Amino acid sequence: MKHIITALVENKSGVLARIVGLISGRGYNIETLNVGPTQDPTTSKMTMVVAGDDHVIEQVIHQVGKLVDVIAVVDVTRRRHLNRELILVEVATKRNSRTEVLELATLFDARVVAVAEKSVTMQMVGDHAAVEDFIRLLRPYEIMDISRSGLIAVARGEQL
Repeated sequence: MKHIITALVENKSGVLARIVGLISGRGYNIETLNVGPTQDPTTSKMTMVVAGDDHVIEQVIHQVGKLVDVIAVVDVTRRRHLNRELILVEVATKRNSRTEVLELATLFDARVVAVAEKSVTMQMVGDHAAVEDFIRLLRPYEIMDISRSGLIAVARGEQL
């Protein structure tokens, strides 16, 4: 099972490397990783998606929580939370397929950010399932390039 783990950390050099090293050093894979500053410039929030059973995730949380620069670590997977991912995707289009691609974009609230003679680049923000659905439906049109931000998450009604 994939777990969404958030960590509040001190905004210092090397913190990200220590956390990633600790997790990967134990043989666990971080599927996505996103880090950014919080409302307090001295702290940053990390959002990681890590695959593993409950025992594996407990170990990850316990080990990461012991690091000096880590303030708090939470698995938000089973808590009330919101999550989003941003993608930029360039799709090859021919005259007869451009309308279909633009209709798909409309259905998924994606925004066209660039148009070229033989392609369209779109921006889409959504939860993981919506992003995956959008990509799956675009595949028949030849995805030329794609960039994904990785998941970000915030627990609802709780502070980290």
